[in-house]
Amino acid sequence: MEVKVLSTIKEYQPEPQISPSIWMILGLPSRGTRLHDLVREGLPFELLDRIASLLQAQRLVISKAICIAPSTLARRAKAGRFNAVESDRLVALLAVFEEALSLFENDVAAATEWMSSPVRGLGSKCPIDMLGTRVETKAVFDLIGQLEKGVLM
Repeated sequence: MEVKVLSTIKEYQPEPQISPSIWMILGLPSRGTRLHDLVREGLPFELLDRIASLLQAQRLVISKAICIAPSTLARRAKAGRFNAVESDRLVALLAVFEEALSLFENDVAAATEWMSSPVRGLGSKCPIDMLGTRVETKAVFDLIGQLEKGVLM
């Protein structure tokens, strides 16, 4: 007599991890006319603490990264809003951090550490210190792209 054993073992397939984007966490559109309008109006000052928390950095580190002096920061706190240039730099910071997160496979601690560490490919400057101009910000984006493709500096 032959006994048939049916095996119902399924191969484990992990659920795809869908982590909300930093834009969703902050309640900001990542692109499009709504983002353009928000930047022109000036982003709300309250966003600064949420960004600092997300990037695991102090408020002063973020304000320095977007080239805002402490006295200007105090004025922005009173006004409740950043100006368009500062808002644009905040958006650039978020975009760079988003790319760094991608580079480090959503490891916030690793991305944050990389952002605040001197990087040889940036002339030993910290990526977070290179957000004051479009040229520097583009250099950070370019470096991340090269690192993702495995291009050594």
